[in-house]
Amino acid sequence: MWKQRIISSLWWLLGLCLCGLFTAGIQYKKHLPCSDIKVNIESVKGHVFIDEKEITQLIKKNGAAIGKPISEFPLKQLESTLKQQPWIYNVELFFDNNQVLNVSILEREPLARIFTLQGNSFYIDSSGMQLPLSNDYSARVPMFTAFTSTKKRLSKPDSLLMEDIKEIATIIQQDSFWNAQVSQVNITTNKTFEIIPVLGDQVIMLGNADSLQSKFDRLTAFYKQVWSKGGFEKYERISVEFNGQIVAVKRGEPKPAIDTAESLRLISAMRSGEDIVKDTIAATPSVSTPLALSINQSDSLTMPTTKTVVVNKSTKPISTIKQSKLSLAAKRTVKETKKAVKKSRKKGLG
Repeated sequence: MWKQRIISSLWWLLGLCLCGLFTAGIQYKKHLPCSDIKVNIESVKGHVFIDEKEITQLIKKNGAAIGKPISEFPLKQLESTLKQQPWIYNVELFFDNNQVLNVSILEREPLARIFTLQGNSFYIDSSGMQLPLSNDYSARVPMFTAFTSTKKRLSKPDSLLMEDIKEIATIIQQDSFWNAQVSQVNITTNKTFEIIPVLGDQVIMLGNADSLQSKFDRLTAFYKQVWSKGGFEKYERISVEFNGQIVAVKRGEPKPAIDTAESLRLISAMRSGEDIVKDTIAATPSVSTPLALSINQSDSLTMPTTKTVVVNKSTKPISTIKQSKLSLAAKRTVKETKKAVKKSRKKGLG
């Protein structure tokens, strides 16, 4: 019995000794001087916008110095100061066994470069955070022009526009073809987007940020077909604004003219017909206004020169309905007049 107590006491004593030695070692290490400071910057895609010398100067300015006891280094304060730098996403500070202060920095990844209407320029990352430019480095990322605000705290409309920019920039960067082909993306006054390509002087009308992947898929298919036929330069504008369609306008094609006088005449005729025949209900056919891409044997990608109206097969053209409506009204008016004459004659005879 007494042997077990002695063995147990020895184990407790050994444990206390080890704890004491460990604590003494830690205290001794804390009083050792810092031997060196090393800064390691990790970038996502090779874009390095953080200057190692500037980081070293910053931490030295905030209490770090070679030869200073390790216990006097305010590591948490240094981490907090470094995280306030816009290009730093995450940072860790620690001492190794050689008393070297290691500063490990993860840099933010630039997603797009934005030019404002006021003439300013900045980068954004995937979170939408605004990142300043560098005098020594630049990132090859999609460029967006005519952004409406320079403030870091954006209004709700500008925040929604920024979300659209991030979505478009993400799709462009993830596709090697579009990453090389897109020169810049212009923001229109209607908050829609137009792409200016690197090859060719066409304007690609992207529209809003709805169904972006479908729009870029259609554009990719269009480019493959055009390049295979060698007729890319003949198109002035390409639009994927409308769902499921591609609109390509040939260079130099005149815009469809609108006959204002004829339009007013038709509107007046429709109103007159409605006044004459109020009990007639005319069914209006469903109309699809986007232009459809027509394909011929001689030219696999030819656009019609005038605006096309697609009408359902089950309904008649609008012009036919107008004419039939007016004809019906005229016939009924003649019948009603004949009936009135007959009645008046009968009364006179009677």
